[in-house]
Amino acid sequence: MNTSFWKAGHTPTLFSAFLYFDLSFMVWYLLGPLAVQIATDLQLSAQQRGIMVATPILAGALLRLLLGFLADRLSPKTAGIIGQIIVISSLLLAWLLGVSSYQHTLLLGLGLGFAGASFAVALPLASQWYPPEHQGKAMGIAGAGNSGTVLAALFAPGLAYLFGWQNVFGLALIPLTITLLLFVLLARNAPSRPTPKALSDYARALQDVDSWWFMFFYSITFGGFIGLASALPGYFSDQYDLNPVTAGYYTAACVTAGSLMRPLGGALADHIGGIRSLLIIYAIASACIAVVGFNLSSSLVALVLFVIAMLGLGTGNGAVFQLVPQRFFAEIGVMTGLIGMAGGVGGFILAAGLGAIKQHTGDYQFGLWLFALLALLALAGLLIVKRRWRTTWGAPANSAARI
Repeated sequence: MNTSFWKAGHTPTLFSAFLYFDLSFMVWYLLGPLAVQIATDLQLSAQQRGIMVATPILAGALLRLLLGFLADRLSPKTAGIIGQIIVISSLLLAWLLGVSSYQHTLLLGLGLGFAGASFAVALPLASQWYPPEHQGKAMGIAGAGNSGTVLAALFAPGLAYLFGWQNVFGLALIPLTITLLLFVLLARNAPSRPTPKALSDYARALQDVDSWWFMFFYSITFGGFIGLASALPGYFSDQYDLNPVTAGYYTAACVTAGSLMRPLGGALADHIGGIRSLLIIYAIASACIAVVGFNLSSSLVALVLFVIAMLGLGTGNGAVFQLVPQRFFAEIGVMTGLIGMAGGVGGFILAAGLGAIKQHTGDYQFGLWLFALLALLALAGLLIVKRRWRTTWGAPANSAARI
């Protein structure tokens, strides 16, 4: 990455945004890797397990509007501190009081939703420091915090095996508290933050058709990433009879691929254009998920295809947010909240839907094929808007970035 990027913004804030996002995503996703062990102990059905892992995703999606509004009205840093304190309190209560029923898992999921809402804090905090030609890289690095899902997938099942899954909630408090302290010390709000938006600005943003396109595109890329990440531990356990720890390792390989590609996806979009990047990744992801839907006999072949699909979806996450600041720079706080909400809703529908389909049909085939079809619809949508975007706000005369 060239030296001009590192001189263009504020590196401690970029690092703080990444770390805050990373650890927040780790705990937001925590119920996914623990799902098989929790479901076994609490005797949950496949549908209940699916809703349990999807609840933090939906809560995070809706709460992104709240934290996005607070980031606008107060500041991204203040909103981040508030959200992190709520998450720490939720985990502390779960650890001290225990989680002994399906309803308790849903209540914990609501509290963990504030961790998922960190998206609406970390991205504006980083974005507001950087000029248009470096938005893809800055947003990609900050957004790479979704790699926290890797930490949860790698370590949560093993820690649950050693200490019990309830104690994993207590162990998670240690890195969360350290991260909060670093965030308070290192993060700084950008001096040129946009004027705070009123509630009416959110309604006004929804009147712009491009808002809905971005929300749809991100519901497939990020929704696909977090929805699959939450569902895959159960999928590998159900489909191939893998134990929870091995299923966690398989899932970790998939989410590692998607997480690593987010910053690279932003850089790629800076280089070849966000639209071209998205066209490629939607085609790849759709093809891979469709093939997995044929209920392959080999878990390793399914793993490879899921890894490739997650590579594409991770790249797409970076590409979408290379485009968003070009179109909505002055409204980045509002749009981050709205688009992030759409991504979370997409993830909730995918995770809960796969569980429900498994419950009622006996396998995941129809759910996987439906998601592959939605990725193709996103590709078609890009082809519809491509020419208009490149000749209006994305024209060379109006943007220093490749569109």
